Parts: sequence; structure tokens; C-alpha cells
Amino acid sequence: MASVLVVNSGSSSFKYQLIDSESERMLATGLVERIGEAQGRAVHTVVASDGAEEKSERELPIADHTAGFAVMLDAIADLGPSLETHPVIAVGHRVVQGGARFFEPTVITDLVRINIDELSSLAPLHNPANLEGIVAAQKAFPGVPHVAVFDTAFHQTLPPAAYTYAIDAELAAKHRVRRYGFHGTSHRFVSHAAAEFLGRDVGDINQIVLHLGNGASACAVAGGRSVETSMGMTPLEGLVMGTRSGDIDPAVLLHLQRRAKLSIDEVDDLLNKRSGLLGLSGRGDMRDVVDASLDGDADAALALDVYVHRLRGYVGNYFAQLGRVDAVVFTAGVGENSPVIRARALEGLESFGIRIDAERNEARSRAARVISTDDSTVAVLVVPTNEELEIARQTLAVTRA
Repeated sequence: MASVLVVNSGSSSFKYQLIDSESERMLATGLVERIGEAQGRAVHTVVASDGAEEKSERELPIADHTAGFAVMLDAIADLGPSLETHPVIAVGHRVVQGGARFFEPTVITDLVRINIDELSSLAPLHNPANLEGIVAAQKAFPGVPHVAVFDTAFHQTLPPAAYTYAIDAELAAKHRVRRYGFHGTSHRFVSHAAAEFLGRDVGDINQIVLHLGNGASACAVAGGRSVETSMGMTPLEGLVMGTRSGDIDPAVLLHLQRRAKLSIDEVDDLLNKRSGLLGLSGRGDMRDVVDASLDGDADAALALDVYVHRLRGYVGNYFAQLGRVDAVVFTAGVGENSPVIRARALEGLESFGIRIDAERNEARSRAARVISTDDSTVAVLVVPTNEELEIARQTLAVTRA
């Protein structure tokens, strides 16, 4: 009855799941947030075998991540599940940036922590926060292995032609400028789950996986290996997102600095927090954009058009890169729940072998499913992602090796 604790740590919060190591059933989930503020918040939910949930919520000062883990342990002691019945045998940590150093899940040692910290220059908003969670979790669970699972690791199979930017090679090498890609844990989980759903070996099929959430990325997966992906050195490149611009002419940034007198920090804030759907329509949530578009809002309609135009461009690009595509797979919040986006993204691609079944596409379900017609030569799927389960699996694989 052993369990794996999966931790996703941010600068002022962390999420966690406790997962049974054999059945892979989620035993509990929680959120500790507003760490370091006058009043913090902790939510803990126990999930019974029949799916019934029991939730507790507390508001109290939480000084730091170490205090947050103490609050988490108190909630588990009060509500369950019992850590005597389900002892934690390993802790898996989501780490955003592994650079070119980490291409697989890695047991965390002092040297690994130093490397994660050193890579913070490539992910200043994420790696330091991930590291805070690691340090606090190691204090809370000192007798078990802790494993780092890197968002970038799945994309370490990209060929040089895909990860190299066409700038001065010496300068790029000195400052580690290259495409790293992100959402790798999700892309790996979904591509394997899609192959299993289709009854195929993941090594035998080519897929385009579209992870569409507030952050969004596309990935071309050939035989289970990432060969191209839309996010680049940072999670800013690629598709239009909730608040991020995605692809943009780099000269636009120079123009804004010269003419609008924007500082580097202001440009950074613009592209990451005030662009994308929010910048185009004033709404960062796809559901609100779709609803406003249907109500005749011109800004929302344009935002939707731009979003879909960019998405279709990547689908076409990856068809060309892969040569043969067996499946297009939608996942994450928008991908799993927006039939409008799925339909528009693949509309008119019958010459690619894609035919969407309108009734299947509109059907609501939390399960993996086919939304293409029976005569579509390319299967179109919706496959819910589960990054926590993938982290748990990779953590166990390392610790049991």
C-alpha cells in the first residue's frame, strides 16, 4: 500500500498529489498557497476508492515552504490517508528547466540541486521556486529518495536542426541559447496514452500532440520521441496563449524599445502577461473568448481567428516534418473541453486525411476518445493529460531501477 508524493512548487504555493504506487489511484490532492503572506490557505482533499471526496480547508499564516509542508502533513494526519497504511516511498518533483544536462528523471543529490539552481538563469520564474519545494520536501521526508522530473527532458531527442537558432553560434553556445521545449511531461504521457488507446505500439506511430491550456504547445512525436515542438528557449515561443504572445518578429521588440521607450522588464511583462488572448480581447480565458465571439464581440472574434490560424500553421508544419501522421491528439484544459477550437483547428483538412465527426466532437467526456469519423485516415483523439501520474511513474522507475 505504498505511495508516491508528487510536488509541483511555485514561488508562493505548491500543489501535491499522493498516488498509490501499485494501483496508480490518486489517494489525496492538495494546494498550499499564499506562502509568505499575512494569511495563507491550505486545501486538502482525500479521494476514496469509489471517487468520493472529503475536503478540508484552513487559513493561517504560512511563513515559507517548510512551514507549508508541515501544514500539509497536519492535514494528512487529520483527514488521511494514513501514512502508516500508505507510506511515502518516494517524492517526485516537477522541475521546469533541465537545460541540456538532464534528459531523464534524476534522483536529487546535492550536485543535482546545484545544477537546478545554476539553470535558474534559463527559467528565473520557475527553477528557484521548484528548488524551494525540493528543499522543504526533503526536510519533511528525509528518509526517501526525491526525484526531479524535468519539463524539458522529453524534448532532448530534438535533432540539431530543430533546436538550433540561426544566430551567432559562438554567442549561442556561450549563453546556452537553443530550443529546449516545455510541457514535456504532458506530451510524453499523452503520446503514450494515445498509442495505448489505439492499441498500437508508441514506437510504430507518428503523432501531433496539441497541449492547449492557458499555456499551449504543440509537439511532433515520431515513434515516441519528440522531434519538434513549438515552445523554445522559454515557454513564450510558439502558439498564442492566454497571456503570452507566442511567435513574434523579434524586431517588434526593438521597435517598442526605441519608439515606445519600453524597458526590457516592460517588454518581458508585455509579452508574458499582457499579450495572447488577453492582449487581443481583454479576456485571458478561452471560454470567455469563445462566448464573447458568439455574442458578436469583434475583438474576441479576431483573437479566436489569430489563435486558430497559428494552431493550424503548426499542424501543417508538423505534417511536413513527420511525413506521415497517424494521430492528432488534443489535451489540457482547452484541448480537452473546447469542441469549437478542435473543430476550427482541423476544419478543411480532409486532404490531409482528417475528418472530424461533429457529434463525437461535441460529446462531453473525461475519458480518452476518438472524435474523427470512421473513414478518417488520421485518427483525431482527445486524451486527458495527467502530469502528476507521469511524474509518479518516472519517479518509481528511477527508484526501482
